[in-house]
Amino acid sequence: MTAQLDHINGAAVAPRFDPVALAEAEAIRTKAATDAEARRIAAEAEAEAVRAKAAAEAEKQTLANKRAALQLQRFEAEQNAKIAEAERKAAAEAREAEKERLAAEAADLAEAEADEQREKSATSWRHAAIGFAIVCGIVALPVQMNAFYREDARYLLAAPLVLEGAAWVVLRGAAAAVDDRRPHWHYRLIAWALAFVAAGVNLWHGLTAFDTATAAGTAIASLAGPGIWDLHEHGRIRSRDGKPTWRQRWTARRNKRAEAVAQAKAEKQRRAEQEAADAAAAEKAAQLAADREADFPEVWKHAKKLAAALGETTVTEDIWRQAHLDIEGTEPGESVEIINGRNNATRRVLHARSTAPGETPVKVTKAQHVPHLPTGTGRGSKTGPKVRGIRRPNDAPKFVDAARRQASIAAHKATTQTSDERTIR
Repeated sequence: MTAQLDHINGAAVAPRFDPVALAEAEAIRTKAATDAEARRIAAEAEAEAVRAKAAAEAEKQTLANKRAALQLQRFEAEQNAKIAEAERKAAAEAREAEKERLAAEAADLAEAEADEQREKSATSWRHAAIGFAIVCGIVALPVQMNAFYREDARYLLAAPLVLEGAAWVVLRGAAAAVDDRRPHWHYRLIAWALAFVAAGVNLWHGLTAFDTATAAGTAIASLAGPGIWDLHEHGRIRSRDGKPTWRQRWTARRNKRAEAVAQAKAEKQRRAEQEAADAAAAEKAAQLAADREADFPEVWKHAKKLAAALGETTVTEDIWRQAHLDIEGTEPGESVEIINGRNNATRRVLHARSTAPGETPVKVTKAQHVPHLPTGTGRGSKTGPKVRGIRRPNDAPKFVDAARRQASIAAHKATTQTSDERTIR
């Protein structure tokens, strides 16, 4: 009708809008703007969270890298320390090896020098012995030649040469026997016999034709030359055979005697200790036998019979065990009385530990019983149909304070009494 009036009046009227629609459109625009703002904020928050997470991950990775770097540094330091220690040990071992090598070289050099010195000493000693023997021969030979000299038998002048030469030939035979490791004592004996013959000739002729000094000097010269050379050969024989010296033999005999004395003393002490131990064992066995005879007369009598039957002179442990088993029916250390006493003690212990009715302690779980509450509330009886345990205000009367205190006191007394009964039992 309004449109018709407007059309009739011919007036141009502007179109009118619905305010509800405008409000709804405004609400939609506001909601869209709010949602957009919320999405923007959510996106920014998500981006911030992503950035924070990335920063945290980067920080964590940085820490991990630092930790790995520190571990690598520590590992490298440990390896370097181990390498340094190995190098130090190698250097020390090298120095020790060098010291040992130098010591070995020094020992070898010293041994070589000692060998050379011994060789020089042996050569010097050999030359000195030969020279001394030649001098002794030169001293002793004229007197012997004078003793054998005859105007009608000048050929006898060769006799002293034969006598002295025979001694030296025999000594050379002894040296050859020593080198070949053959018996040499008879060579040396013949050489000494020839030397004594030459000394006797010098002594006899020197006393008759010359003076005492000449006789004694030439006789000593006849003995000294072969004697010094034989002494040289004797030392060579000892060195070759490795025989100990007189001092070494004497020391060895003294040590052997001392060891024999020590062994005899130790054996005597051992026998004394064994005799004491045997006496103590015999005394202990006698005391044990007396105790067994006094404490177990029947078993001991049967054990003696068993020992006689088995051919034993004493009651051994096996015989005693068998006799105890025959008489008491048990192994030694057991008897009917002991078994009964043990069983009775066991029964008494079981009776003391038993939980008879009226003696079992009762644990008080709640001091207040609320049977007046509805079933299913979790505070009353557990019988009846299951009801969802929902409590509501004032669904049950409250406890009186006096009753609550009295119930607490009763529960405390019951708990204390039960603990005292347990302690007494």
